[in-house]
Amino acid sequence: MKAAVRYVYGPIDSIKVIDIPIPEPKLDEVRIKVMATTVNRTDLGVLTGKPYLMRAFAGFPKPRFPVTGTDFAGVVDKIGENVSGFSVGDRVWGFGDNGSATHAEFVCFSTRKAILPIPDGIDFPQIVACAEAAHYAINFLNKVKLNPGAHVLLNGGTGAIGSAAIQLLKAQGIRVTAVCHQVDVEKVKALGPDRVIALEKEDFTQEKTEYDFVFDAVGKSRFSLCKPILKPGGIYISSELGPSWENLTLALTTPIFSQKKVVFPLPTDILSSMKTIQDLVIQGKFRPMIDRTYTLNQAKEAFTYVASGKKIGNVILKIA
Repeated sequence: MKAAVRYVYGPIDSIKVIDIPIPEPKLDEVRIKVMATTVNRTDLGVLTGKPYLMRAFAGFPKPRFPVTGTDFAGVVDKIGENVSGFSVGDRVWGFGDNGSATHAEFVCFSTRKAILPIPDGIDFPQIVACAEAAHYAINFLNKVKLNPGAHVLLNGGTGAIGSAAIQLLKAQGIRVTAVCHQVDVEKVKALGPDRVIALEKEDFTQEKTEYDFVFDAVGKSRFSLCKPILKPGGIYISSELGPSWENLTLALTTPIFSQKKVVFPLPTDILSSMKTIQDLVIQGKFRPMIDRTYTLNQAKEAFTYVASGKKIGNVILKIA
């Protein structure tokens, strides 16, 4: 089978699409013929091993899996002897944020991990675009207690996490002001926020409005800049560690010394996130934003585009 492979942590140029043996499922695994996967920010971390903390989860001193990729949507091709609840021919999707070797024509995945049947009427690219970013969006938002009518500023409305978060917040009855580039304003408006700020025209950190929660979904601002627009008791969360990992330090100090605080979220329970987002998709309340589609042979180009910081929503890698 063809797969995108690298054997040590390194740059995008280390990826090679080569032929390797088709894996055989272990007792608790199903083998999936992968139809679609994504290339995402987590994949970049697992590829490069940066930040270095990633290596504690993805494997040390080298990656646990030579094949890149974290999520998949496809068809069960073979099942392990101890597997129940899945059959050959089932359409399934799943995600493992420490690396899952999914940038390949086939992958073996434990049924004890985050894997679900794909509902009828949902195609492979659509459902796989609901995995990585939506999981993180859910885990950032569930760290903040928000009542209907609360006001949230979301920086990065066109990112995969940001576009997911807008829809999740609106499904809870939350007021959302989203920030994005001027060229993408109409795309973000289509996601349903109450207001959209074009960052080239207005500096959101100079707003007179105060927010219950500022979510920096692209990690390009800082607590010090956003603090003036937070209400007393307001919360700031970033999708990044910040300069010198400041968001981790601030999460420890601001609850003690400030009325406005930083929360550093630790994402957990992928399966629960997948169930949540899948239910919203079925109800018509969630639609993942998809930017570009590449083939497996274009894996290096897909990684390069994601690393450029120019992607809007999700980047799909079409396998079959």
